[in-house]
Amino acid sequence: MADPIDDLRTGSASCATGTKGDSNSTREKFPLSAIILAGGRSLRMGVDKTQVDLSGIPLLAHAVNNASCFADQIVIVTNRPDSIVADDFQTEVAIITDEVAYQGPLGGLSTALMATDSEWIVALAADMPWVSPRVIDALWNARKDSGGVDFDVVVPVSESGPEPLLALYRRKPFLAAARTVLASGKRRIIATYPDLRVREVSLESLQDADPHLISFYNVNTQTDLMAARSYEQARKEAADSKAGNKGTAAEAGLLSHEEIIPHDFKRGDVRVISLEETGRSIPTESPFTIYLNDIEIATVQASDGDLEDMAVGFLVAEGLLQDRSAFNSVDLDAKRGLIYVNSSEIVPEDLVYRTRYITSGCGKGITFSSLGHARGLEKVDREMKVSPHDLYHWMSELSKRSASHRERGGYHSCGLVLAGELQLVREDIGRHNAVDKLLGHAWLEGMPIEQGIVLVSGRISYEMIVKAAKNKIPFVASRSAATDLAAEIAQDLGITLIGYVRGGKMVAYTHPERIANEDSDA
Repeated sequence: MADPIDDLRTGSASCATGTKGDSNSTREKFPLSAIILAGGRSLRMGVDKTQVDLSGIPLLAHAVNNASCFADQIVIVTNRPDSIVADDFQTEVAIITDEVAYQGPLGGLSTALMATDSEWIVALAADMPWVSPRVIDALWNARKDSGGVDFDVVVPVSESGPEPLLALYRRKPFLAAARTVLASGKRRIIATYPDLRVREVSLESLQDADPHLISFYNVNTQTDLMAARSYEQARKEAADSKAGNKGTAAEAGLLSHEEIIPHDFKRGDVRVISLEETGRSIPTESPFTIYLNDIEIATVQASDGDLEDMAVGFLVAEGLLQDRSAFNSVDLDAKRGLIYVNSSEIVPEDLVYRTRYITSGCGKGITFSSLGHARGLEKVDREMKVSPHDLYHWMSELSKRSASHRERGGYHSCGLVLAGELQLVREDIGRHNAVDKLLGHAWLEGMPIEQGIVLVSGRISYEMIVKAAKNKIPFVASRSAATDLAAEIAQDLGITLIGYVRGGKMVAYTHPERIANEDSDA
């Protein structure tokens, strides 16, 4: 058996994993192929990360040698085959080139599947050096349902969504789904999931196999690389210290739960860092008072940016602005936190005395619409068909275009899809504010929002459905949940409400007839 100390020095993965608690038994390999995707552009690293040095060998060699512990075939997919140095590989590998360069992980997987006959494959990223055979074992044991029928995908899922690059795929059904998705112009692996039988395995359940979930650590940036190098050095020092004069580190019994792992991935420990270390600025929040024709309407807590849109959207959603031709102007006094909207429409005389309802929206959302009023709104009856694949694509685009959330965190985003394209995105610390910013801009620009689909990143509460109903929006979808009251109002008002658009599935709360069937041409 290989000495783990030598393994650490050479970058080899020790395959002496056996069953949990039995570090002296050698695990048999699984009848599957490991597909290692090494074709990324390494934009965040700045250099080809597959070839960066980690403990004396390239990062890619760690992934290969580790996979040799559990896979009976290894295939590397890359756009740069000439850059791969195989000297440190401890097993034979097949190196193939993407059929079409830079088609993303899905394109790479599709190419690799043509080079293997294995019924099952495990997809692995080249920047994951510590995948545990025990995690593969747990996924392998989850591949059949209670009736003994195979799933098509077995994928770990965290709070952030699925982990498609440490997942099992059944070759034939996945390849068919991948070809369909790629032909539609999409490149994300999870876009295939609606066509497949997917078994989700929570990361929490995998902690029995990998207590600190080190298997899922990615070396994406120079900071990640420094942490990985520190981890490798600490493991070696811990092993040397334990071994002492007793001989090998194997005799010292170096256990996984005693290892020192990168601070930003270890479960259970809390590391306090400064704001400067995060590299992020803080989300903004300020009170803004909205006036309509010099009458104070409401004060809301909101983020800077698109505040004129927000004020108009709020008034439109409350039914106080209806006639676009009567609209005159909107002016922002940012210093004093005042937004003045002027319209030829008459402000209801009783507005000052109306009850303001505090909603569950972030920052205490405000609406004048009671539940009784909401149920009395006109039903939305527009017909449309929405492809589940398209919905996944648009939700991905919304995430990519949520710049404030990426830069600062803490923002909710909202998007408007028209004519099959995500045409507008707005962000705010408040979910309802983001929707108001979206509605306001669409109203000011005369966009046919009644033909559109509204996407949101956060929870959908009832007042957001009311805003949609007042704008005749037939379809609302979220990556997160909807409240029971939101679903009840959506059902009554004819609005399709979709939640949890992630992890290869979506939940149709109401009016699923607007979701296209898999075989539909719509």
